[in-house]
Amino acid sequence: MNIYINAPLIEECRKGSRKAQFRLYNQYSKAMYNLAHRILNNREDAEDILQESFVECFRSIDSFRFESTFGAWLKKITVNKCINFIKKKKIDLVFPETLPSTISEEEDEVSYDTGKIIKGIELLPDGYRIILTLYLLEGYDHAEISQILGISESTSKSQYSRAKEKLRNILSKN
Repeated sequence: MNIYINAPLIEECRKGSRKAQFRLYNQYSKAMYNLAHRILNNREDAEDILQESFVECFRSIDSFRFESTFGAWLKKITVNKCINFIKKKKIDLVFPETLPSTISEEEDEVSYDTGKIIKGIELLPDGYRIILTLYLLEGYDHAEISQILGISESTSKSQYSRAKEKLRNILSKN
């Protein structure tokens, strides 16, 4: 798939075409909403962030340089909006240190229903949920997560491991 597939649409957006903006919105809004919801765990906040992300996107569309896909660029805007929202609300990212960081290989082979996993992720403490979402679902590496959240890379790694363990415990109880 060509990463420049949306180039004509983006060029129309740069010219101020509302129709082109609407088409890009329709193409990416569901994915960006889901991303925001996974990070924030709140429907109303995710809807607000979705709108803010697209406003920012269209306001700064001239800065998009086709160095990545449009979706990756928009995803970065959305993640940054989510993180800034969390910081603005002063939501404390609690990283409980009480869980063991070792995982048995036997547990890794258990499969779960996707719906149960999503519900389980929603039950994780904010810090765990955000790191698990950014790493596992959004594909950020621990160095990127450490920069985004202002934590050390080793903290990101250990919290990801603990988030997986906590998620396994949640899923085993359901």
